[in-house]
Amino acid sequence: MVVLLVVPIYMVIQYSFFDNVIINDNPVFVGFQNFQELLTNESFWVAVKNTLIFVGGSVIAHMIIGITFAMVLNTKYIGPKLQAMFRVIFSLPWMFTAAVIAVLWKMLLNPNGFINFLLVELNLSSTNLEWLASRDLALFSVTMINIWAGYPLFMISILAGLQGIQSQLYESSAIDGANHIKNFFYITLPQLKPILISLILLDFVWTIQQFALIWMTTGGGPIDATEILSTFIYKQGFSEYQYAMASTSAVILLVICTIVAIFYVRHQRGQE
Repeated sequence: MVVLLVVPIYMVIQYSFFDNVIINDNPVFVGFQNFQELLTNESFWVAVKNTLIFVGGSVIAHMIIGITFAMVLNTKYIGPKLQAMFRVIFSLPWMFTAAVIAVLWKMLLNPNGFINFLLVELNLSSTNLEWLASRDLALFSVTMINIWAGYPLFMISILAGLQGIQSQLYESSAIDGANHIKNFFYITLPQLKPILISLILLDFVWTIQQFALIWMTTGGGPIDATEILSTFIYKQGFSEYQYAMASTSAVILLVICTIVAIFYVRHQRGQE
Protein backbone atom coordinates (compact mmCIF):
# COMPACT_ATOMS: atom_id res chain seq x y z
CA MET A 1 0.00 0.00 0.00
CA VAL A 2 2.81 2.40 0.89
CA VAL A 3 4.94 1.61 -2.18
CA LEU A 4 2.13 1.43 -4.75
CA LEU A 5 -0.29 4.01 -3.36
CA VAL A 6 1.03 6.43 -0.74
CA VAL A 7 4.41 7.15 -2.37
CA PRO A 8 3.03 7.74 -5.92
CA ILE A 9 0.30 10.05 -4.60
CA TYR A 10 2.87 12.02 -2.59
CA MET A 11 5.13 12.31 -5.66
CA VAL A 12 2.31 13.51 -7.91
CA ILE A 13 1.25 16.14 -5.35
CA GLN A 14 4.88 17.23 -5.07
CA TYR A 15 5.28 17.45 -8.86
CA SER A 16 2.25 19.76 -9.08
CA PHE A 17 4.24 22.48 -7.27
CA PHE A 18 7.33 22.17 -9.47
CA ASP A 19 8.29 22.73 -13.09
CA ASN A 20 10.65 20.68 -15.28
CA VAL A 21 9.97 17.50 -13.31
CA ILE A 22 10.95 13.90 -14.22
CA ILE A 23 12.78 14.75 -17.47
CA ASN A 24 14.94 17.39 -15.78
CA ASP A 25 17.39 16.86 -12.93
CA ASN A 26 16.83 20.39 -11.60
CA PRO A 27 13.09 20.90 -11.02
CA VAL A 28 12.07 24.46 -10.20
CA PHE A 29 9.62 25.21 -7.38
CA VAL A 30 6.79 27.37 -8.77
CA GLY A 31 4.19 27.11 -5.98
CA PHE A 32 0.63 27.46 -7.24
CA GLN A 33 1.68 28.71 -10.67
CA ASN A 34 0.84 25.37 -12.30
CA PHE A 35 -2.68 25.50 -10.86
CA GLN A 36 -3.12 29.07 -12.11
CA GLU A 37 -1.91 28.11 -15.56
CA LEU A 38 -4.14 25.06 -15.66
CA LEU A 39 -7.25 26.97 -14.60
CA THR A 40 -6.70 29.42 -17.46
CA ASN A 41 -6.15 26.62 -19.99
CA GLU A 42 -9.07 26.45 -22.44
CA SER A 43 -8.49 22.75 -23.20
CA PHE A 44 -8.77 21.94 -19.49
CA TRP A 45 -12.20 23.56 -19.25
CA VAL A 46 -13.34 21.75 -22.39
CA ALA A 47 -12.31 18.49 -20.68
CA VAL A 48 -14.17 19.54 -17.51
CA LYS A 49 -17.35 20.30 -19.49
CA ASN A 50 -17.17 16.99 -21.37
CA THR A 51 -16.50 15.15 -18.10
CA LEU A 52 -19.58 16.67 -16.45
CA ILE A 53 -21.77 15.66 -19.41
CA PHE A 54 -20.23 12.18 -19.59
CA VAL A 55 -20.42 11.51 -15.84
CA GLY A 56 -23.79 13.16 -15.25
CA GLY A 57 -25.47 11.41 -18.18
CA SER A 58 -23.96 8.05 -17.25
CA VAL A 59 -24.86 8.13 -13.55
CA ILE A 60 -28.45 9.31 -14.13
CA ALA A 61 -29.05 6.76 -16.90
CA HIS A 62 -27.46 3.97 -14.85
CA MET A 63 -29.87 4.71 -12.01
CA ILE A 64 -32.99 4.91 -14.21
CA ILE A 65 -32.19 1.82 -16.28
CA GLY A 66 -31.00 -0.11 -13.24
CA ILE A 67 -34.21 0.59 -11.31
CA THR A 68 -36.38 -0.23 -14.34
CA PHE A 69 -34.70 -3.56 -15.14
CA ALA A 70 -34.53 -4.54 -11.46
CA MET A 71 -38.26 -3.98 -11.03
CA VAL A 72 -38.98 -5.96 -14.18
CA LEU A 73 -36.90 -8.87 -12.88
CA ASN A 74 -38.51 -8.63 -9.44
CA THR A 75 -42.09 -8.76 -10.69
CA LYS A 76 -44.23 -11.77 -9.88
CA TYR A 77 -45.51 -11.91 -13.46
CA ILE A 78 -42.24 -13.45 -14.73
CA GLY A 79 -41.51 -17.07 -13.86
CA PRO A 80 -38.30 -18.20 -12.10
CA LYS A 81 -36.74 -19.71 -15.27
CA LEU A 82 -37.46 -16.62 -17.35
CA GLN A 83 -36.13 -14.40 -14.56
CA ALA A 84 -32.89 -16.38 -14.45
CA MET A 85 -32.47 -16.09 -18.22
CA PHE A 86 -33.09 -12.34 -18.23
CA ARG A 87 -30.68 -11.82 -15.31
CA VAL A 88 -27.90 -13.43 -17.32
CA ILE A 89 -28.74 -11.43 -20.47
CA PHE A 90 -29.06 -8.09 -18.65
CA SER A 91 -25.81 -8.72 -16.74
CA LEU A 92 -23.70 -9.52 -19.83
CA PRO A 93 -22.35 -5.95 -20.39
CA TRP A 94 -20.84 -5.96 -16.89
CA MET A 95 -18.89 -9.13 -17.71
CA PHE A 96 -17.06 -7.68 -20.71
CA THR A 97 -13.70 -5.93 -20.41
CA ALA A 98 -13.26 -2.37 -21.67
CA ALA A 99 -11.29 -3.63 -24.68
CA VAL A 100 -14.08 -6.00 -25.75
CA ILE A 101 -16.71 -3.28 -25.26
CA ALA A 102 -14.68 -0.78 -27.30
CA VAL A 103 -14.12 -3.19 -30.22
CA LEU A 104 -17.75 -4.35 -30.18
CA TRP A 105 -19.21 -0.84 -30.27
CA LYS A 106 -16.70 0.46 -32.81
CA MET A 107 -17.98 -2.24 -35.16
CA LEU A 108 -21.63 -1.52 -34.35
CA LEU A 109 -21.20 2.26 -34.77
CA ASN A 110 -19.10 2.02 -37.90
CA PRO A 111 -20.59 4.06 -40.79
CA ASN A 112 -21.31 0.72 -42.49
CA GLY A 113 -22.17 -1.03 -39.24
CA PHE A 114 -25.37 -2.55 -37.89
CA ILE A 115 -26.67 0.58 -36.11
CA ASN A 116 -26.63 2.67 -39.28
CA PHE A 117 -28.08 -0.22 -41.28
CA LEU A 118 -30.97 -0.47 -38.81
CA LEU A 119 -31.63 3.28 -38.82
CA VAL A 120 -31.67 3.44 -42.64
CA GLU A 121 -33.93 0.37 -42.93
CA LEU A 122 -36.39 1.88 -40.44
CA ASN A 123 -36.27 5.23 -42.29
CA LEU A 124 -34.96 6.97 -39.18
CA SER A 125 -31.92 8.25 -41.05
CA SER A 126 -31.23 8.93 -44.72
CA THR A 127 -27.43 8.69 -44.44
CA ASN A 128 -24.84 6.63 -42.56
CA LEU A 129 -23.86 8.59 -39.46
CA GLU A 130 -20.29 8.99 -38.23
CA TRP A 131 -21.08 8.18 -34.61
CA LEU A 132 -17.51 8.24 -33.28
CA ALA A 133 -15.95 10.59 -35.84
CA SER A 134 -18.46 13.45 -35.68
CA ARG A 135 -17.92 16.27 -33.17
CA ASP A 136 -21.69 16.50 -32.69
CA LEU A 137 -22.23 12.77 -32.01
CA ALA A 138 -18.99 11.46 -30.50
CA LEU A 139 -19.59 12.49 -26.87
CA PHE A 140 -23.17 11.25 -27.02
CA SER A 141 -21.96 7.95 -28.48
CA VAL A 142 -19.28 7.22 -25.87
CA THR A 143 -21.71 8.20 -23.10
CA MET A 144 -24.26 5.71 -24.45
CA ILE A 145 -21.57 3.01 -24.61
CA ASN A 146 -20.60 3.70 -20.99
CA ILE A 147 -24.25 3.60 -19.93
CA TRP A 148 -24.69 0.22 -21.63
CA ALA A 149 -21.53 -1.13 -20.00
CA GLY A 150 -22.30 0.08 -16.47
CA TYR A 151 -26.03 -0.30 -15.78
CA PRO A 152 -25.83 -3.98 -14.62
CA LEU A 153 -24.12 -2.92 -11.37
CA PHE A 154 -27.14 -0.77 -10.48
CA MET A 155 -29.57 -3.43 -11.67
CA ILE A 156 -28.05 -6.24 -9.60
CA SER A 157 -27.64 -4.10 -6.46
CA ILE A 158 -31.16 -2.64 -6.67
CA LEU A 159 -32.63 -6.08 -7.37
CA ALA A 160 -31.05 -7.31 -4.13
CA GLY A 161 -32.53 -4.28 -2.35
CA LEU A 162 -35.99 -4.93 -3.79
CA GLN A 163 -35.92 -8.52 -2.60
CA GLY A 164 -35.07 -7.27 0.89
CA ILE A 165 -38.19 -5.07 1.17
CA GLN A 166 -40.81 -6.69 3.39
CA SER A 167 -43.94 -7.73 1.51
CA GLN A 168 -46.07 -6.63 4.48
CA LEU A 169 -45.40 -3.01 3.54
CA TYR A 170 -47.05 -3.48 0.14
CA GLU A 171 -49.88 -5.50 1.64
CA SER A 172 -50.61 -2.72 4.14
CA SER A 173 -50.57 -0.09 1.40
CA ALA A 174 -52.92 -2.19 -0.74
CA ILE A 175 -55.40 -2.28 2.16
CA ASP A 176 -55.16 1.53 2.35
CA GLY A 177 -55.94 1.74 -1.37
CA ALA A 178 -52.50 2.80 -2.64
CA ASN A 179 -51.73 2.18 -6.33
CA HIS A 180 -48.43 1.05 -7.90
CA ILE A 181 -47.19 4.61 -8.41
CA LYS A 182 -47.70 5.53 -4.76
CA ASN A 183 -46.08 2.26 -3.69
CA PHE A 184 -43.03 3.14 -5.77
CA PHE A 185 -42.59 6.66 -4.39
CA TYR A 186 -43.61 6.04 -0.77
CA ILE A 187 -42.29 2.51 -0.16
CA THR A 188 -39.86 1.32 -2.83
CA LEU A 189 -37.73 4.46 -3.25
CA PRO A 190 -37.41 5.23 0.50
CA GLN A 191 -36.40 1.61 1.15
CA LEU A 192 -33.84 1.76 -1.68
CA LYS A 193 -32.46 5.18 -0.70
CA PRO A 194 -29.35 3.89 1.16
CA ILE A 195 -28.43 1.61 -1.75
CA LEU A 196 -29.05 4.32 -4.36
CA ILE A 197 -26.91 6.91 -2.56
CA SER A 198 -24.02 4.45 -2.23
CA LEU A 199 -24.30 3.42 -5.89
CA ILE A 200 -24.44 7.02 -7.13
CA LEU A 201 -21.35 8.05 -5.15
CA LEU A 202 -19.35 4.99 -6.24
CA ASP A 203 -20.47 5.30 -9.85
CA PHE A 204 -19.48 8.97 -9.89
CA VAL A 205 -15.94 8.14 -8.76
CA TRP A 206 -15.58 5.22 -11.19
CA THR A 207 -17.02 7.12 -14.16
CA ILE A 208 -15.02 10.33 -13.64
CA GLN A 209 -11.86 8.18 -13.82
CA GLN A 210 -12.98 6.31 -16.95
CA PHE A 211 -10.10 6.17 -19.41
CA ALA A 212 -9.86 2.88 -21.30
CA LEU A 213 -13.28 3.12 -22.99
CA ILE A 214 -12.70 6.68 -24.26
CA TRP A 215 -9.11 6.01 -25.31
CA MET A 216 -9.93 2.86 -27.29
CA THR A 217 -12.96 4.33 -29.07
CA THR A 218 -12.17 7.98 -29.84
CA GLY A 219 -8.88 8.78 -28.11
CA GLY A 220 -10.47 12.00 -26.85
CA GLY A 221 -11.30 13.14 -30.39
CA PRO A 222 -12.38 14.13 -32.90
CA ILE A 223 -10.29 17.21 -32.00
CA ASP A 224 -11.44 17.52 -28.35
CA ALA A 225 -15.08 16.47 -28.62
CA THR A 226 -14.69 13.55 -26.18
CA GLU A 227 -11.72 14.85 -24.20
CA ILE A 228 -12.37 14.18 -20.52
CA LEU A 229 -10.12 14.76 -17.52
CA SER A 230 -8.52 11.30 -17.61
CA THR A 231 -7.55 11.54 -21.30
CA PHE A 232 -6.45 15.16 -20.80
CA ILE A 233 -4.10 14.09 -17.99
CA TYR A 234 -2.72 11.23 -20.06
CA LYS A 235 -2.01 13.47 -23.06
CA GLN A 236 -0.39 16.12 -20.90
CA GLY A 237 1.98 13.57 -19.43
CA PHE A 238 2.70 11.08 -22.20
CA SER A 239 2.05 13.01 -25.42
CA GLU A 240 3.26 16.51 -24.54
CA TYR A 241 5.62 15.46 -21.71
CA GLN A 242 4.19 18.20 -19.47
CA TYR A 243 4.44 16.07 -16.34
CA ALA A 244 3.99 19.04 -13.99
CA MET A 245 0.70 20.02 -15.66
CA ALA A 246 -0.40 16.39 -15.76
CA SER A 247 0.32 16.09 -12.04
CA THR A 248 -1.58 19.31 -11.35
CA SER A 249 -4.61 18.00 -13.24
CA ALA A 250 -4.36 14.68 -11.40
CA VAL A 251 -4.29 16.47 -8.04
CA ILE A 252 -7.49 18.35 -8.91
CA LEU A 253 -9.15 15.07 -9.91
CA LEU A 254 -7.86 13.47 -6.69
CA VAL A 255 -9.41 16.26 -4.61
CA ILE A 256 -12.79 15.83 -6.34
CA CYS A 257 -12.78 12.05 -5.83
CA THR A 258 -11.64 12.43 -2.20
CA ILE A 259 -14.54 14.79 -1.43
CA VAL A 260 -17.01 12.29 -2.90
CA ALA A 261 -15.30 9.45 -0.99
CA ILE A 262 -15.69 11.38 2.28
CA PHE A 263 -19.42 11.73 1.62
CA TYR A 264 -19.58 7.99 0.87
CA VAL A 265 -17.82 7.01 4.10
CA ARG A 266 -20.02 9.36 6.15
CA HIS A 267 -23.10 7.89 4.49
CA GLN A 268 -21.94 4.34 5.29
CA ARG A 269 -21.31 5.29 8.92
CA GLY A 270 -24.74 6.91 9.08
CA GLN A 271 -26.31 3.69 7.86
CA GLU A 272 -24.55 1.72 10.60
